[in-house]
Amino acid sequence: MRRVTILVLFLLVALTWGTTWLAMRIAAETIPPVFATGMRFMFAAPFLMSIAWLRKTPLLFPPGQRLFQLGICIFYFAIPFSLMIYGETYVSSGLASIIFANMPVAVLIASVIFLNEKMNSMQIMGLTIAIVALAGILLEETKTSTESHWQGIIALVSAVNIHAIIYTQCKKRSCAVSVITFNALPCFLAGLILSAAGWFFERPQISAFSMHSVLSTLYLGAFAGVFGILCYFALQQKANAFQASLVFLIFPLIAVSLENYIYGYAISTYLMLLIIPLAIGIFLTLISKNMPATSRNRRGTLQTNDRTPDNAKHS
Repeated sequence: MRRVTILVLFLLVALTWGTTWLAMRIAAETIPPVFATGMRFMFAAPFLMSIAWLRKTPLLFPPGQRLFQLGICIFYFAIPFSLMIYGETYVSSGLASIIFANMPVAVLIASVIFLNEKMNSMQIMGLTIAIVALAGILLEETKTSTESHWQGIIALVSAVNIHAIIYTQCKKRSCAVSVITFNALPCFLAGLILSAAGWFFERPQISAFSMHSVLSTLYLGAFAGVFGILCYFALQQKANAFQASLVFLIFPLIAVSLENYIYGYAISTYLMLLIIPLAIGIFLTLISKNMPATSRNRRGTLQTNDRTPDNAKHS
């Protein structure tokens, strides 16, 4: 029964994350990216705050961590998620999902830089394979594309790196809070900030919003931002960290398949061949992280609940 539960949760998370990228593309068709991200968070926040109220979960981080909570609002929610949807105005949703699947690689690099963690030989090999394969994918994708294609890629890569840095800062600060506390208030504040910024700087024309775009932002907020978080949190409770992290190898396949089915955009055979070593590289970084010989943090570095920031990755 436990295996069936894990499988169901795994599939739900993979489907949620895989469809998120297509939803962002549809949302950005008629809604400016910053305002769309603000709408997304404003749709999610009432549900998250209601869950916090029902479960008597605090909205604020513990004393001493509340300034960091504001930092999470800006640098984990507002900026990276805006960069994601902005990036999708220039690149395909399939490519965006492939870039974001490299989150474990980015976290490994950030952990070495900010936590002074040491990599074992398998991690180094996986890291090298993943970076070379991703570079090949990006270069192939931009061969016949305009300069703006690179704008989208840079925005998405920046979002991945910012998330990875905040993740390591959570570990360094021993920021062990519940998934609801981590998401609810920062999500609400980010929604307010982005909605206001988008309204004044992007000048959105509400009459121009399509129903598909509005429904996509609702899906991103109320469904992916709440249901997706809770499912991934439940998956991490039932499965080990390695099993849960395998979702990073699956959701890009769903995103690419959906884009091909709906928009008829199929990636080339050459890119498909490059995705194989990319997946192998990511897999090696994931599996080596759970080996006994994995690195240790420098003496005195505080540990946190590794699950906290992961729960928010696709809110």
